[in-house]
Amino acid sequence: MNRFVILGIALGLAMDAVAVSVSCGITLKKPRLRDALRIAGSFGFFQAAMPVLGWAAGFGFRKVIESVDHWIAAALLGFIGIRMIIESGHVAKKRTCPTRPGVLLMLSVATSIDALAAGLSFSFLNTDIWGPAMVIGVVTFTLSLGSVMLGRRLGVLFEKKVEAAGGVILIAIGVKILLQHLGVWA
Repeated sequence: MNRFVILGIALGLAMDAVAVSVSCGITLKKPRLRDALRIAGSFGFFQAAMPVLGWAAGFGFRKVIESVDHWIAAALLGFIGIRMIIESGHVAKKRTCPTRPGVLLMLSVATSIDALAAGLSFSFLNTDIWGPAMVIGVVTFTLSLGSVMLGRRLGVLFEKKVEAAGGVILIAIGVKILLQHLGVWA
């Protein structure tokens, strides 16, 4: 598989993480570089690890994973998105912090389910996974890092409804994943 194809796959797989990173930057009123690095690092790590897991699973569990991956991703994103929308109406309450370990883990897994499926594809093609997995991880990390900071800028502009908007974005990504896997959205 040539480098341009692998880069294209990496860019495509990173898009969900980019959208969620913008949402995280919006949710964190003033994300520090440390917050952005934590989010980008988690997304990049999971985007690199999931294709390896998918590649390994492709030799025996392909049908089981393919039949539920979109439901898992949509449920995780929907849960976090609904929680963010509910919390946006309660200013006095503590906000869902995307850098909290449990929340960050759910977001990282949810945005990397497609990478798991990509790993399955690599196993079908008898393609080595290590190089592509590294490219996928680095591209996701880089784009996510910039996206958190972009979200910070957007959050300053739209401060009053940012958490609700972030929740809506997460739910929309979950719905998009479902529609794509159900064949309704190309």
